[in-house]
Amino acid sequence: MASLNEILLRIKSKEVDYSRYRFSGTESTAFMTFFDLAQELDGLEDFSLLCVAIPKVFFNLEARLYLVDPRLNKLSLFSKTEGEGAGLHAPPPEEVSPREHPYFTSNNSLVLTIRGKELLIDELPFETRDNVLGVLEIYPMGEKSSHRILFFEKYANRIGFNLHNRFLVEKNIEHLRFIRSLVADIEHNVIAPNIVYRLYLKHLRRKISKNIEIEQRISSAKEPGEEIATEHLLAELNEVNRGLVDELENLEKHYQNMSLFLETLFRRSHFDKGRLTLIKKPCNMKRNVVQPQLERYADQFRNMGIAIDDRLSGLPDEEVISVVDIGLMAQVYTNLFSNALKYTEEVVTHDGERKKYISYGREEIRDFFGPGKDGIKYNVFNTGPHIPDEERSRIFEDEYRGSNAADKPGTGHGLAFIKNAVEIHGGVVGYEPTQYGNNFYFILPK
Repeated sequence: MASLNEILLRIKSKEVDYSRYRFSGTESTAFMTFFDLAQELDGLEDFSLLCVAIPKVFFNLEARLYLVDPRLNKLSLFSKTEGEGAGLHAPPPEEVSPREHPYFTSNNSLVLTIRGKELLIDELPFETRDNVLGVLEIYPMGEKSSHRILFFEKYANRIGFNLHNRFLVEKNIEHLRFIRSLVADIEHNVIAPNIVYRLYLKHLRRKISKNIEIEQRISSAKEPGEEIATEHLLAELNEVNRGLVDELENLEKHYQNMSLFLETLFRRSHFDKGRLTLIKKPCNMKRNVVQPQLERYADQFRNMGIAIDDRLSGLPDEEVISVVDIGLMAQVYTNLFSNALKYTEEVVTHDGERKKYISYGREEIRDFFGPGKDGIKYNVFNTGPHIPDEERSRIFEDEYRGSNAADKPGTGHGLAFIKNAVEIHGGVVGYEPTQYGNNFYFILPK
């Protein structure tokens, strides 16, 4: 933290600098206007338009602002004064690139490098080289005086400081939004399913009590030599022990799922980066991802009268997929099966047969992601009425719940999680109405 004397010295230094700059009234007004409006405009898009509008209004010059695209770590056109929104997000021409000092192109454009704060450069949500945040191009520069170049150089510096702060704010907002989303993921996939432990423990207590009862009956024999109905007791013990083994297996499966989800959702890298991060491992998609989640819901499907039809699953046991995060993909299927449990309804086929079932499967789609880039489409289908046309474009939005969800438990977060998890794998999600019901799918690069 700086002392008062240090701040006073910095103010005196700035006073000397501005006396030396000898900015004109127009230039000073341009600065003040920039500072005032920069505080009023919240969004990054509005701020970028302000950056190119100042040269236009005060000096009748056109401008283009290229910023680092956080997704690609490359410069792209973010705003400009000519041509409305056409050509945005395009890379800069070869002549326009970051350099140590301002320079002119062959087209009479002044190019200035926009840099961030060196001490906080590592806090940005993307990687930079030499603290570069972007490039400002101003044209046509008929006046090439050193004074005018100095003014625009200082102007680019002010853009850099403001831009850096906005990137940090955007990062913090995204971080908070992610944590809020992650809390919903934890509630949906860890806390709520964890309640089932209570049921398993209740069953264990009941069977242990039965064993204690049998033990007491054996020990209550009047005399050491007295015979007891051993055959009947052995049958009871056998039944109880089989039940204990079943409950133990249930607990082990549930423990494995909970451990997988806890490891996945509480990954430190999620919190460090403010987004879901991947740990990809080779896995058997059917055995390691789909089947364990299906087994979790098998009893619930059975109790709801929902059949499971996997005849067309297309998930061979020998298949190994090496491009997925097992924990995230397991939660994708958990959310799909959970939705199917809530929304599967009985339908009447063309033959008059009543059916109520879910199915799942996969298929390969040639060149889905471009020539030679095949995709694998994974499906979970359930019988029931189709989602209305007007709702289909919104079902993967966070907290959105359709008109058929009014009497169903849920937060509207499950499909949004699926979308996020699939997209960070480089895939896409979708919904399609099919005969007798609804098919939810996601497509991953092969």
